[in-house]
Amino acid sequence: MNGLASRPENFVCENGEKAPLPFSQAEYDRRLALLRATMEARGVTAVLFTSMHNIAYYSGFLYCAFGRPFGCVVTAERCTTISANIDAGQPWRRSHGDNIIYTDWKRDNFWRTAAGLLKGHARIGIEGEHITLAARSALETAIGAAEIVDIAADVMALRMIKSAEEIALIRVGARIADIGGAAIRNAIRKGAREIDIAMAGRDAMELAIAEAFPHAEYRDSWVWFQSGLNT
Repeated sequence: MNGLASRPENFVCENGEKAPLPFSQAEYDRRLALLRATMEARGVTAVLFTSMHNIAYYSGFLYCAFGRPFGCVVTAERCTTISANIDAGQPWRRSHGDNIIYTDWKRDNFWRTAAGLLKGHARIGIEGEHITLAARSALETAIGAAEIVDIAADVMALRMIKSAEEIALIRVGARIADIGGAAIRNAIRKGAREIDIAMAGRDAMELAIAEAFPHAEYRDSWVWFQSGLNT
């Protein structure tokens, strides 16, 4: 028997404890309730999100792709993130809801895993603005005769209405940006390199972020400080 045939296409790894997310459990429940109401109005019983922004918005998990697909399937009962094996249990710890890990023993295990979560749903929502032609073709092959509906505009409209928790987080972000701006101003001097001034702002903001959000994961913080023709 081929060894690959006996290896799993996916599995669940719930190790450790759930980590604090950017928003409260009630906030994620509120977002999911509004999404499910929209799904009902559109006649959609399941949604497959593939973008960083929507997966993070509805689950709290922010993926780092490195060329790998990620997803989040929302139904009337569950919200399940789909992650790559290299991330192990981290996506589960940082997901509001469930998580399933796809393996890379066979090509398209991600789509087979997504199809397993979407099984039995005849009308499925996707983000048409995010999914590529190749990805859509793979999804269609995996789910068979189910109808695909683009709900990108619907969920974008939902995200535009900010809650009290979101506004509070935006205010903290603006305060931290001001700290970075002040550090940049103080670092500007004749002959200084752009990179040194940018690093001064980045370092100040990263320290402020760590103080404001001690349980967060810190990544992708930067400053673009440009002079001359790029100013």
